[in-house]
Amino acid sequence: MTDDNCKPSSAPVFRRGPIRAPTDKATEEHILDIRNWTKRLLSFRVTRPAAFRFQPGQFARLGIASEKGGMIWRAYSMVSASYDEYLEFFSIIVPDGAFTTRLARFVPDDPLHVEKQPYGYLTTSRFVGGQDLWMLASGTGIAPFLSILRDPEVWERFDNLVLAYSVREAGDLAYRKEIAALARDELFAPNGHKLRFAPIITREHVPGMLDRRLTELLMDGKLEKFVSLPLDTERARILVCGNPQMLDDMRGVLTGRGLRPDRSREPGHFAFENYW
Repeated sequence: MTDDNCKPSSAPVFRRGPIRAPTDKATEEHILDIRNWTKRLLSFRVTRPAAFRFQPGQFARLGIASEKGGMIWRAYSMVSASYDEYLEFFSIIVPDGAFTTRLARFVPDDPLHVEKQPYGYLTTSRFVGGQDLWMLASGTGIAPFLSILRDPEVWERFDNLVLAYSVREAGDLAYRKEIAALARDELFAPNGHKLRFAPIITREHVPGMLDRRLTELLMDGKLEKFVSLPLDTERARILVCGNPQMLDDMRGVLTGRGLRPDRSREPGHFAFENYW
């Protein structure tokens, strides 16, 4: 396993891998803050390049100077809103990972490069129609959905916003308070009632939370029951972000229910991004 987060492709699944980018296409920014959620999960904020613009759901390519010379580049989805004055990212710390083990030692004002061009298609603008937006995430795949949920236009466009967030242990459920606060944020009023949040802990039983894999919860209807909303093939538009196995399984579940992948020349119901 690498310490990468996703990379786009023309298919409805987007993958990220090792990235090499020339520094003339990037600006040197600086760490503002690092938050450790657990020993293996952290989020970090960096200064935002003045000309950097992105759509919620997209990702940036970040570079750290290598101890052996040159730069190490990785891709991370923005957690922050498109209007925030900083950029925020969410990462797992991979043991011996070339990028994240160095990142974990960073302190405020340490340098980090941000490529000038954002990337990715896990955005709501890709969809035609739809009244219910379903965002299905495992692990750090929650990152792009946090940015999407900070977009006022999303709250206006959709009748319902469903966020299902699956992790292994309760301690891994980062941003839980921030998610709860979104529905109360005056920026989204009076649409706060639209958000339906389903936290999922697969290796522990926690009262008030689901405890099975996302695919199983969709197959047996328990996710829909939990959020009190049917996954309707006419209304639903679905964004999925997680590990490769989860995406493969999810594709089978969704197509089995009559849903189609969304493609540039063939509008459909769902799009995937691979966090691995």
